[in-house]
Amino acid sequence: MIDLKIELIIVSKLFIAFLLGAIIGLEREKHGNAAGIRTYAAVTLGAALFTLIGIHTTDTTAAGRIVANIVTGIGFLGAGIIYKDSNKGLTHGLTTATSVWATAAVGVAVAYNMYLIAITATAAIYFLLALHHFRWYVRLKKKWRSKVHHTYEDDNE
Repeated sequence: MIDLKIELIIVSKLFIAFLLGAIIGLEREKHGNAAGIRTYAAVTLGAALFTLIGIHTTDTTAAGRIVANIVTGIGFLGAGIIYKDSNKGLTHGLTTATSVWATAAVGVAVAYNMYLIAITATAAIYFLLALHHFRWYVRLKKKWRSKVHHTYEDDNE
């Protein structure tokens, strides 16, 4: 049985994980993505909760096995998010799948008291998700694509 003090610490960690996930989801929700605040907050909260349960069991290897299964499980969830539009030949959902996967790691980091790492990862994930809204990045991406397209055409001539 866990005493009240430890339970309160666990609850505070869950709240921190929830907030960090919500921050990541906020960027997605602002731009109308299906996976938003609720999805990302639930992923970090769930990953932290499973990890915390593993940490506080009598089985000393449980936490490691649980974290390994979080990585696998979220990877499986991500695979369900990715789909290919056969009409256009485009793949959709890669960014959402990978950011959900990375967001689970934020929850695990919080569970292991790695707060600076969790906050830094949250900021990095948010930045990556917001990147395509920056004009400088859009221009740079167009430049890269035009070079790749130009090189491809030169190779085929």
